[in-house]
Amino acid sequence: MSDQKRIPQHVAIIMDGNGRWAEKRGKERYEGHIAGVESVRRALRAAANRGVKYLTLYAFSTENWGRPAAEVDALMELFCRSIVNETPELLRQGVEIRMIGDRTRFSEKVQQHLARAEEQTAGGKTLTLILALNYSSRDEIARAVREIARRAAAGELSPAEISEQTIAAALDTAPFPDPDLVIRTSGEQRLSNFLLWQASYAEMWFPEVLWPDFSEQDFDRALEEYARRDRRFGLIK
Repeated sequence: MSDQKRIPQHVAIIMDGNGRWAEKRGKERYEGHIAGVESVRRALRAAANRGVKYLTLYAFSTENWGRPAAEVDALMELFCRSIVNETPELLRQGVEIRMIGDRTRFSEKVQQHLARAEEQTAGGKTLTLILALNYSSRDEIARAVREIARRAAAGELSPAEISEQTIAAALDTAPFPDPDLVIRTSGEQRLSNFLLWQASYAEMWFPEVLWPDFSEQDFDRALEEYARRDRRFGLIK
């Protein structure tokens, strides 16, 4: 296990490989998503036990709406069921649920479940679970730019005052620190429109394991790899 001083404060995960996991076993793709819920539980447990304070999960991208309707419907039902079933245990563990992304495209039912889970778990001190739902980093940045432009047009700030901090404060992730470590399972090595601004100095780790098989031991391996990295942030040490 890695030195406690080198534990990342914020870990973000692109949970990739559910569909391939199911197809390899002759199952429907949605069954891979169901199997992936247990991996979410394992990742949450590992993060909390190792001292990680923020865990962001890329659960549903804006591009995912282009998947077959049956798969999207199954995912929406799984979101609702999982949120309802898991909230009491997360509350007991002191896990706070937050969401980033544009929730307006979701049905009223999904929005209500998300809002209720956020309200019920508010103030949890052990870990903040950030769900990226209907999330696109480019869309997030575009929304932030529109808000900054509105403020400038209203005379609330001048263009000369716009800084990196201004932009960061307008993003969905403004309340949270940037991720220290980004994990993408399944061996794919790209960010896929995930936290493009925030992950500019994050360490990356790309294990071959498909998400439903991701274990607490895999999480530990990610932390050990992170602890070995020399993070210089562009400086010479």
